[in-house]
Amino acid sequence: MGKAADAAPLLLGCALLWLPLLRSGTASASKAVTAHLAAKWPETPLLLEASEFMAEESNEKFWQFLETVKELAIYKQRESGYSYYNLILKKAGQFLDNLHINLLKFAFSIRAYSPTIQMFQQIAADEPPPDGCDAFVVIHKKHTCKINEIKKLLKKATSRPRPYLFEGDHKFPTNKENLPVIILYAEMGTRSFSKFHTVLSEKAQNGEILYVLRHYIQKPTSRKMYLSGYGVELAIKSTEYKTLDDTQVKSKFSLCI
Repeated sequence: MGKAADAAPLLLGCALLWLPLLRSGTASASKAVTAHLAAKWPETPLLLEASEFMAEESNEKFWQFLETVKELAIYKQRESGYSYYNLILKKAGQFLDNLHINLLKFAFSIRAYSPTIQMFQQIAADEPPPDGCDAFVVIHKKHTCKINEIKKLLKKATSRPRPYLFEGDHKFPTNKENLPVIILYAEMGTRSFSKFHTVLSEKAQNGEILYVLRHYIQKPTSRKMYLSGYGVELAIKSTEYKTLDDTQVKSKFSLCI
């Protein structure tokens, strides 16, 4: 009985010692840190990302979707961002079921196809693009942004080296492969793209050329490309040192143990 009475003040002291520590832990847990992960490239258009989603479904769906959005970008300046987003989903819904529309929304949320658009942008930068051109074509090492020069550049195209085509290039459906190659660098949905596409798709259907499309944005936005769906570790080390006599604290802890 006497030992129990002697132990009571000691247990009470231990409880009082732990109470401030628990309070400080609760207070520190309430302080949240928010981190954003930004890519090195600027924000990419959702319309182009949607087209890459279509390309993964099939090459046929890619070109079908492209035909319905040839000049869709003009609505981007008239509508709000949310309305334009819904307009893209509506156009995509002509070729996708509800399940795939939800997958497209998820791809938009994590910007899954933004790196692909940037890859094409980098390829275009290596050409390099002619000055002041919204869209341009490359015909066996020859560049032009004038539609009326295409016929002239095609005449001796086969005498020049054939361009290297990447696995992710978008080739207009054709039964022939051994044809002069015309690579169009343009931003889908713009008027400049639509003018070139009308001419090139007609030539491709007639079996005159192999038409290849690569994304190209002449004036990228200044907005940063924020990414989500990636794990980020934020390590913070406190460099603040405090002078504290902890001999009494250590003795109380040893007694509790």
